[in-house]
Amino acid sequence: MTTVGFIGSGYIGSTIARLAIEAGHQVVLSNSRGPETLADTAAELGPRASAATSGEAAAAGDIVVVTVPVKAFPNVPAAPLAGKTVIDTCNYGPERDGHIPGLDNKSLTSSELLLRYIPDAMLVKAFNNIFFKHLLSLARPAGAADRSYLPIAGDSAPAKAAVTEFIESIGYSVVDAGPLADSWRQATDTPVWGTPYGPSTNEKGQSVDEDAIRAALATATR
Repeated sequence: MTTVGFIGSGYIGSTIARLAIEAGHQVVLSNSRGPETLADTAAELGPRASAATSGEAAAAGDIVVVTVPVKAFPNVPAAPLAGKTVIDTCNYGPERDGHIPGLDNKSLTSSELLLRYIPDAMLVKAFNNIFFKHLLSLARPAGAADRSYLPIAGDSAPAKAAVTEFIESIGYSVVDAGPLADSWRQATDTPVWGTPYGPSTNEKGQSVDEDAIRAALATATR
């Protein structure tokens, strides 16, 4: 069993938490408004879920999921994440986050920007390319013929291995999409973002195999 800390508990975060609990993991949820605002969510998820401050969630997690707006990166607690495997689910949206020059001119990926704020973490990009309802509905047990694949990107081999093991435990297989510098290939509006899993109007989605994910990554342009 792994303890998964969550910095941010929106649609993607709470969906990952639900899948993690179903797989037998423990989760510690946090958000920017305080643990008391997550009491109902934690109660609904059951005894393996609890709510805490972001610092406490970061400290508690064997793996920590950062799932916040890019503009909130400066508020992510760096010290408790030192040496930890961190999953970055975040996508940049100038209309929400404001314009960030390094992201606008494509000299940085959003994951590389996050790493500037948590430089001692081992960061892996994952879960940012799938609609939260599809993430919930497409989970399948290992060996299922219609098990779907998710891309991950990162610079740390041990962190990638830990994230792969976690993702496999909650119902998905993994495609290694390269280093963090290549994580733009799975960012908003790229071929692998959303589309392979079906339109958001179809809440059940459609399964996606390894070849389709690799092809979508390969056709991305920047």
